[in-house]
Amino acid sequence: MNKYLQSCKTEFWKKVFKAELDYILNHLKGAKDILSVGCGPAIIEAGLAEHGFNVTGLDISKEALDQAPNSIRTVAGKAENMDFEDCFFDVVIYVASLQFIEKYKEAIKQTARVLRPAGRILAMLLNPESEFFKERTKNLTSYVNKIKHADLKEIERTIAEYFAVKTEYFLGIKGQDTFETRNPNLASLYVIKGTKKE
Repeated sequence: MNKYLQSCKTEFWKKVFKAELDYILNHLKGAKDILSVGCGPAIIEAGLAEHGFNVTGLDISKEALDQAPNSIRTVAGKAENMDFEDCFFDVVIYVASLQFIEKYKEAIKQTARVLRPAGRILAMLLNPESEFFKERTKNLTSYVNKIKHADLKEIERTIAEYFAVKTEYFLGIKGQDTFETRNPNLASLYVIKGTKKE
């Protein structure tokens, strides 16, 4: 965990987190109560709290949650079995976490349950077709090698069972640089945004 936290403080990851935070903020209009699933030490979530959102972070790692700031409500638990009431949140976000959840289909079902009517999901998925992803997989210790679900279209189909979805590629990464792109070969993330079906 210490090694991960140290890497999060590098200029490169600060840039990535800022780009992701800015993107998320652009899609939270009208929302107040946010659930972030697989939040880890809640770096991006801290930024959301600074913007006035009520943020709850859910993660299976108590160690990671212990690093989260006090501005975040943290809950240790599984995404496949969320311990929240029905219709509790306005938006549920997954920042590069959904693909690492073993039973992600159960997590999506739970997401729909805990969202209010017309609630929204925003899932940032690692894009296996991107140069960034392919480069990272060469490093055997990289977190991307722990990915459990690489079929983006299959994940999208699952989300579409419960949500009206829109998708786009986002965030080019080359070396230490980040840039705007919607090119599937360059964008490190595939973003699925959905509004809960009635």
